[in-house]
Amino acid sequence: MLNEYLPIVFLLFLALVVGSVIVAFSAWMGPRTRRLTVHDSPYECGLVPSGDARQRVDVKFYILAMLFILFDVEIVFLFPWAVMFESLGGLAILVMVEFLVILLVGYAYVWKKGALEWD
Repeated sequence: MLNEYLPIVFLLFLALVVGSVIVAFSAWMGPRTRRLTVHDSPYECGLVPSGDARQRVDVKFYILAMLFILFDVEIVFLFPWAVMFESLGGLAILVMVEFLVILLVGYAYVWKKGALEWD
């Protein structure tokens, strides 16, 4: 029974060895500089950082981002269908038309609700 866990133990051992070697090598070869306050400050495109980093973001930004991901993932389903288009037959075309109609109805609903407006 212990022979079944031997590959897992070997993989954990190998991961620990490789991780330790990488950390030791970077400590050995890395630059040795003193920590200055300039190094510890956040860098924002050469500008002096000002204000609080924890600013409130409008909810519409998150809604628009989720809608982008949702519609993007749904469009990804078209690629496997397009690759196998010739071998699928007529029923596959009807199913894809149904899928696109549902997708367009959802898009129209989102557009009607104003979720795509950036104002």
